[in-house]
Amino acid sequence: MNYLELLFYIMTVIVMIATPGPVMILVASAGLRGGYKKALETIVGTNLASLALITISILILKGIFSINETVFVLIKILGCFYIAYLGYEILKEAWNNATNDTPTLKPVEGGFKKGFLVGISNPKDIIFFSSFFPQFIHIHNNTNLSLLILVIAWIILDFLTLSVVYLSFNKLSKSAIYHKVLATCGLLLLSIALYGMISSALSFI
Repeated sequence: MNYLELLFYIMTVIVMIATPGPVMILVASAGLRGGYKKALETIVGTNLASLALITISILILKGIFSINETVFVLIKILGCFYIAYLGYEILKEAWNNATNDTPTLKPVEGGFKKGFLVGISNPKDIIFFSSFFPQFIHIHNNTNLSLLILVIAWIILDFLTLSVVYLSFNKLSKSAIYHKVLATCGLLLLSIALYGMISSALSFI
């Protein structure tokens, strides 16, 4: 077992999951509405989506599965529209909190289904996983065992990291700048969606 490579893998995964994006923002926002139970349901959904993408990536690595590029781009565009919708909902809530004398915490409702849809609606992660896993495929002499270790580590780190994100964001919700933080998250989601749409459109040129 190459423990140094495993350590690098763990550090990389934590940074990647904690970096602001659709999944992180949805989990934090869902937790504000329904507490840790709702955040946990959302995490389970996003985690299952990640496992689905990881499985496809592994099949691609082994040469068992391939994806038509046009279909891939169309799915990505649909995912971007869904992410943009979530961004709009969060921005609307931020505006309500900023204009009301008594702010009401009513962020986007999460849950297992919405978590899965957000997680699976970003198929460019397939490319990421396809280029990510090969770098750590030799943490063990047995390739299949290496893949199993990487996947199990991903599941554990995903749950722990997103849970910490929820707890941190929950503290922010009690501050006076809550609506500004929420608005920033909404704008970030819209920016991610816009970038995805533009990059998808350029791929057809």
